[in-house]
Amino acid sequence: MLSRVADSIYWMSRYVERADNIARVVDVNLNLMLDSSDGSAQQWDPLIYTMGDHERFKARFGEATTQDNVTHFLTFDEENPNSILSCLRSARENARSIREIISSEMWLHLNKFYLLVNSAASAGRGLESPHQFFSDIKASSFLFTGVTDATLTHGESWHFAKLGQELERADKTSRILDVKYFILLPSVNDVGSAFDDVQWAAVLRSCSAFEMYRKKHGKITPSSIVDFLLLNAQFPRSIRYCSNAAQASLHAISGTPLGNFRTPPEKLLGQLCSDLAYDNVEEVLQNGLHEYLDELQTTMNKVGAGVHHIFFSRRLPTPKTVSKERVQ
Repeated sequence: MLSRVADSIYWMSRYVERADNIARVVDVNLNLMLDSSDGSAQQWDPLIYTMGDHERFKARFGEATTQDNVTHFLTFDEENPNSILSCLRSARENARSIREIISSEMWLHLNKFYLLVNSAASAGRGLESPHQFFSDIKASSFLFTGVTDATLTHGESWHFAKLGQELERADKTSRILDVKYFILLPSVNDVGSAFDDVQWAAVLRSCSAFEMYRKKHGKITPSSIVDFLLLNAQFPRSIRYCSNAAQASLHAISGTPLGNFRTPPEKLLGQLCSDLAYDNVEEVLQNGLHEYLDELQTTMNKVGAGVHHIFFSRRLPTPKTVSKERVQ
């Protein structure tokens, strides 16, 4: 497969997943505001930190204290490369460049998905009924994933799409956990309070994990939530599940058997999956969740950089030096 094609499929999938995750956290925070009688849920700064855009936002708007600035920045802002609109535009452009590779159903749905958001942005009506708008985005993302699974041959193209999706999903789940544990609570006095339970439930809803968590654990406790979103091997949005799925696709692309490695990203993902399989939540919390997640995010960034270097970068062969003797 051409590196250009692999690159476009990978980023098409990552951008769609990124748009979906942004819609989730914004929608949950808006609902959290409605459930809070004292307005303390109006904590918009953590959303910016979750997306990793706090420096860019602060340079343009200052502190993230108002709903309108943050929701516009994360949803429709064309100058923010990580807004929902910008992500879908980038996904559509990547898909357009490889229309001969992906299925026509994928292209038609992604184009429709982009036009849905672009129309709302142009008309200025997207956030009049925000819950419905963000629900439409999540439904469109689900549909795109389903269309991809059902219409794209499960070969290299599909595995590059899957690799991008799983790496992006694991990254966002780790960020949501990290922000909640160290930034979201306004005061240490709230720990263990009813407000704390509401916030942890919001974290689960951000990952569409609330119902599956309650079926498995019942009572909401921070340690059980961390265990479920970090170390659960069966929930499709847990970091461990996503890492395992990304590893399987990476090895399918390279042809290297699982348990072995030939490239740096294979080694890094193998080590990460091994750590997640054998770690337990008590040790993670005792040693520091923030430090654990920070190291995990660093590893995933290195995996992404390694994937780019091995599969996408257009490296020209180094010309061999020809000696004068040989020329003669």
